[in-house]
Amino acid sequence: MKRNNFIVTVIFIILLTGLFLYKEGDGVKYLLSDKSRKITVVLDAGHGNFDPGKIGINKAVEKDINLSITYKLKALLEDNGINVVMTRTDDNCLCKKSDTDKKRADMKRRVSIINSSGALIAVSIHQNSFTQESSRGAQVFYYQNSEKGQILAEMIQDSIKGYIKDGNHRLAKANSSYYLLRYSNCPLVIVECGFLSNRAEAELLCTDAYQDKMAWAIHLGIIEYINSNIADNAVPLVEKNE
Repeated sequence: MKRNNFIVTVIFIILLTGLFLYKEGDGVKYLLSDKSRKITVVLDAGHGNFDPGKIGINKAVEKDINLSITYKLKALLEDNGINVVMTRTDDNCLCKKSDTDKKRADMKRRVSIINSSGALIAVSIHQNSFTQESSRGAQVFYYQNSEKGQILAEMIQDSIKGYIKDGNHRLAKANSSYYLLRYSNCPLVIVECGFLSNRAEAELLCTDAYQDKMAWAIHLGIIEYINSNIADNAVPLVEKNE
């Protein structure tokens, strides 16, 4: 009898909190069951077309890695019932042939897509580079005057460090000059997934397996932010198992 009462109590608690378990591969996470709350997230794959971004020490092209990770992240978010808008879906230019300053026109178009989407947040995917090959590790940037942006950045940064487990000690960092950070209406963060100037990290960033891990870590941070900001109950996430 006591066992039956215990089972009933557990079921009641689950129903009361409006949560259910969802299995993704070999990992488990908690999701909101209220599908009426339609959430939009904008994903921006940095660079593209005429602008290759950083060229890796292994000749990897940043724009291609950005797009690949962005698509992986998109799939994970959509599995959570999140509406995803991408600023670019291929290598076509976001500017017009007649634009004299193609880079500026490209950035303005990205901001326009973000600001017209009604998104809760936006995440821009990039790769880093530095003159010293020893520099490594993902880092997330947020607009210095955005409290929500800082919270989102710190959650993603912590999620990446906790899941990738590569000894990265970098912290989320404020920035006041990046165009997307300055002109996006919603909280936006830029995720520099790693250094293409570091040979070992550049090789990893070119692999599907590592891109999958990076996308998973970023998506965990995003879900944590969404739960903590709009859910009736903040929900702990269980990291994907190795």
